[in-house]
Amino acid sequence: MKFNNIKHIVASLFLTIGLVSCNNDDEGVGPVVPSIDFSGTFAQQDQMGRPGINTVLSGTSEIKNNFNVTIPSEQGATFQPLFLDQAVALHDAFGTTYETNILGLDAPTLTTILASDVLQVAPNAPTTYFDGTNVLTGRTLTDDVIDVSLILIFGGENGDRFNGQDLDNDGTPDLPILVTDGVSNAGETPLNVFPYLEVPHS
Repeated sequence: MKFNNIKHIVASLFLTIGLVSCNNDDEGVGPVVPSIDFSGTFAQQDQMGRPGINTVLSGTSEIKNNFNVTIPSEQGATFQPLFLDQAVALHDAFGTTYETNILGLDAPTLTTILASDVLQVAPNAPTTYFDGTNVLTGRTLTDDVIDVSLILIFGGENGDRFNGQDLDNDGTPDLPILVTDGVSNAGETPLNVFPYLEVPHS
């Protein structure tokens, strides 16, 4: 009885496939392609040219949400002053002042660069977020983007300023660890074909 039911299901499936895939060549009608409806109003919800920048430098949820729906060409003028205020405030919260970073950028210059959420690509340089020499010349799948961004904001001249230092040697760290998210990118092996996913970690 079960075998007969399976036969009927398989026969129905083949008949359905045949009806969908066949066409009358004499009439020149091709296969039926479902139409996709793109009508309506669409709204941008997020942007991630430089992941983490908006998270760190937007002082409020309102600023963060507004940044996400603003086109990059309009972000700089609007958000650079807000990002600058937040960068200064984050340093002030730990009793320090912003220190020119590892690239020699002061706070106004760095926040001017970061306020426009675009990913630069340097056609004549290696594609990398940072490879030890080249900085922000693109981005590869194995780049530790968050750590690089945190180092640019908090790392100071040597890149390790907020790294849990005990400034007064009393055995208690005086500065928190802000130059890394603590998630290593070691061992990442994305595929070299779309969608570039790697084997799940066990």
